[in-house]
Amino acid sequence: MRTEPLRRLGVVVTASALLATVMPGAAGAAPGMKFKPAANGAKIVDYKWVSKNKRQLDITIKTSSLPGVNPKVRLLLPKKWSMKSKKTWPVVFLLHGGHDNYLSWTKNTSIESQAAKYDVIVAMPEGANGSYTDWYNYGKFGTPKWETFHMTEVYQLLERNFRVSKSRAVMGNSSGGMGAMGYAARYRGRFKYAASLSGLLHLRAPFIPQFLDQINSGNGQDPDAIWGRYPADVENWKLHNPYDLAAGLKGTKIFFSSGLDGEGGEGDPPNLDPWDLGLVSEKWTGYTNQYFKRRLNSLKIAHTSHLYGKGRHNWPAWRRETKFVWPKIMKTIGAKQY
Repeated sequence: MRTEPLRRLGVVVTASALLATVMPGAAGAAPGMKFKPAANGAKIVDYKWVSKNKRQLDITIKTSSLPGVNPKVRLLLPKKWSMKSKKTWPVVFLLHGGHDNYLSWTKNTSIESQAAKYDVIVAMPEGANGSYTDWYNYGKFGTPKWETFHMTEVYQLLERNFRVSKSRAVMGNSSGGMGAMGYAARYRGRFKYAASLSGLLHLRAPFIPQFLDQINSGNGQDPDAIWGRYPADVENWKLHNPYDLAAGLKGTKIFFSSGLDGEGGEGDPPNLDPWDLGLVSEKWTGYTNQYFKRRLNSLKIAHTSHLYGKGRHNWPAWRRETKFVWPKIMKTIGAKQY
């Protein structure tokens, strides 16, 4: 468990953190395992099996969307998976929070054993602190392009090389939860299920732009480069805000959860100070989830939510919520249990 939960909500890139996690592995592509590139030229340049049973695989991608780094994706593959198979498999895109990386889910949860019970592929791409968006950069756009990396490049590379089907789900924690819900809404119909665990689901709610500005400024970065200055660039904020995009979730099954009270809950350390960063950040997160729920209700969009009151912004809660929602995701995308 990390000690900077507020920063998990952050949305900035630090070069040192990226370089530490996305350099290619020692193993090069073995003979006979050739990969097709994405339409824009992004390509898999390295891979490494990380389990003896060859059900966990790291791939390294070279992309102009993220210059200077070669981001990785951890794949969990089902029994009898093969590149040469005529069969295709449902897939879950599993997104991490800020100041974490593509390995965070495997380090902090039992996702490998949970996924291994089902005939499903799980893809955990690097997201750094990129805020799951192509950065606005004061209207000049350009790099980093995290949304392009995830929703165009990783998406196409999986389809073209790993036998994934069109039965897809997306889930994330913290800023990954925001990304999961935003991606599902922006790419309407791409995902059958979208789940957010402690994600900020209304970026424009009162005081939230200032909250984000404080987080990002505290990391020594320019917060206005991400979505733009608020409220001057409000239209660009709307294009990436789950609350404003909610109508795009019609037809998608939805789950979101968060603590509300700013108090410790099950699995949290005892005697936490009221100003503990994990408590403060979760209270703000829950505040935006309440806005999001009201928005879905106003649009008459069916959903399941668990706004559970006490709880900190950390992995004990996310493990619990994952255990609850995972079977529902599997059923929705048609992943059979072994």
